[in-house]
Amino acid sequence: MTRSFFAGSYGGDDAQLNDASLLECRICWWVYDPAVGDPVHQIPPATPFTALPPDWACPVCAGQRDAFLVVEA
Repeated sequence: MTRSFFAGSYGGDDAQLNDASLLECRICWWVYDPAVGDPVHQIPPATPFTALPPDWACPVCAGQRDAFLVVEA
């Protein structure tokens, strides 16, 4: 099965990101900012989105990583 993603979707493609990329949950619009990290899941500041654990999910709504949208690459 081929998965399709709409414009701006991350979809698991690390190649389109850099260490400072901001990504937004397309369900609740929470923004992952690597400068801040994710205190809910004890992800320290300066952790790029690409370094998040594979099972990481949005701390607000539990949206999956591959459903995030690239806000700023």
